[in-house]
Amino acid sequence: MAFAGLELRYPRALDPRPSWTLGDVLTDALEATRRSAPPTPLKQPPEWASGGNMREKAFVMRVEEEDHSEEEDDTSDEDAGALATTGARFSCNDLESGFEDSGDEINCSSTPYHLMEKRSLEKSILLELELEHHLKIQEEVRSKLSSLEVCHQNEIQRTVSAFARLQKYAESRKEVDRRLDVQFHRKIAEVLDKHLSLVQRDHEQKSQIVERRIRDDAAVEEAKKKDQSMKEEKVNQERTRKEAENSVLHATTVNSIGVKSELPGIKVFADSIALEAESRRRALHDQVPSNIHLSKEYSQYSRQIGKSIGKLTPTTDSVKARASELIKALDGQDCPHLIACRLFADKMISIVKTRNTKDKTFGPLAFACGYVMLLVTNQVPDAMDYLLAEFHKVCMYTVPKHLHALNAQARNSDYYRLIGYQEEDEKSQSTESYLVNVVAYVKLYAAMIQTEIKGMPHPHGLAEGWKWLAMFLNTLPAITATAFALHAFLKMAGFALYKKYGSQFMKILDVISRRFIPALKEQGVKVQAEAISSLQNYLDDKVYLEEPEGRYLAQHLLSQVFIEDDQHRTATSGRAPVSWRE
Repeated sequence: MAFAGLELRYPRALDPRPSWTLGDVLTDALEATRRSAPPTPLKQPPEWASGGNMREKAFVMRVEEEDHSEEEDDTSDEDAGALATTGARFSCNDLESGFEDSGDEINCSSTPYHLMEKRSLEKSILLELELEHHLKIQEEVRSKLSSLEVCHQNEIQRTVSAFARLQKYAESRKEVDRRLDVQFHRKIAEVLDKHLSLVQRDHEQKSQIVERRIRDDAAVEEAKKKDQSMKEEKVNQERTRKEAENSVLHATTVNSIGVKSELPGIKVFADSIALEAESRRRALHDQVPSNIHLSKEYSQYSRQIGKSIGKLTPTTDSVKARASELIKALDGQDCPHLIACRLFADKMISIVKTRNTKDKTFGPLAFACGYVMLLVTNQVPDAMDYLLAEFHKVCMYTVPKHLHALNAQARNSDYYRLIGYQEEDEKSQSTESYLVNVVAYVKLYAAMIQTEIKGMPHPHGLAEGWKWLAMFLNTLPAITATAFALHAFLKMAGFALYKKYGSQFMKILDVISRRFIPALKEQGVKVQAEAISSLQNYLDDKVYLEEPEGRYLAQHLLSQVFIEDDQHRTATSGRAPVSWRE
């Protein structure tokens, strides 16, 4: 038995190449599969299937015909047997020619199929080896494709992770750059702030040097002016002292040009200017009947004003509330303006009758009344004339004025009524009670005069008080009533006058000490010793240097509270307070 050398057919196109791709591998695998030879069958087809013309012998088929008609049923058996033996011949030539003529059919005679063709053992082994080799190649290609796909997926994942790391690194670098930028800007701001601070400090130092030079120059100029003013003041003081001495010599004279006494036998001590002002105010006051509060139409309005004033206490809240109520009551809506002003003045001055004037609390109450009167008259200016007219009516020393009876016949009930005596239990008021009322009215008048609120003008302020004091000393005689009135005025307004006028006020006190008090002492028993001692103690103890009790509350608390309220009312109304007459 001879052995044949076998060699496996291995496609050279599958040799590995250094620059292969996935597409090249797939192409090579498909090409190798297509080139592999088809398997050869082990058995050869029989000889009868390979040659000969199949159309040489015709196919014969016999068919027996059956007659189902009733007539044929009666046919004899012989005829039936003859028909059965007779056959019909069919030829397939036409059919075959039809197949030959058709171009759509495949000619099977060119590739005969042999089912049982015999082959040699070597060919069979070679066929099996080729099949195994083909399957092995397919398996290798399939495994290589899967490994390449896995590598491709891994490469994609590595690329994605690398890109993510790169993006994260870029973000971290951006954050670091941002922090560095913020730190850099902060350093720049700190350096700039230090530079500006140095520039500002240098500027302040230069400004201080310039201001110091200006102050030094101003101090030199001020010293020169002060020396000059001191010299001029000494000359003026000497001149004023001489004028004051000359004016005090005529203190008991009457300057009543064009003024007549209301009753015969009565001498009027007053200044003509003061009498003219009193006459004008009394005429305005008398336009409204004195008994207007008794009418049914205005009695309720009068009680409302009196009730509001009766609630007044020397506290900030009370003063604020009462002033607001009275300003609202005087707006002229519920009552005519003139009648409202008259009722307000009557009720405000009558507080002397309703309160205990001998009590120590009357002083703080008088200051509270002064601030209420200022706040109301600042919004209703016409009310001040009615207040002053009411003051002059109840106390002539608020003018200032004094009526002196020249004889006993003139000292009748009308005279006492004119000077301010009132009836008590259908009897004339006692002198002691009269002096108590005089002191109370003058205190209330002085409290109103000395009241000051920063930023709020006073229609009858300290300037009028200074005039009153000068006219009082120049025209009124030194008697018990005038002594009590002067002491009451100085006790309430002396501190404010001293703060404003200083040395000029001291000259007034000097006139009182050298002229007024000696004139009181010359009258002997006609003047009460208490009147002289009270004035002398006021001067000796320098009471004018001490702030009166109750004034501090109004001065330092109300000045802020009511200025804000007044500004608010002015802002909301859009205009400043004006007179009702306008």
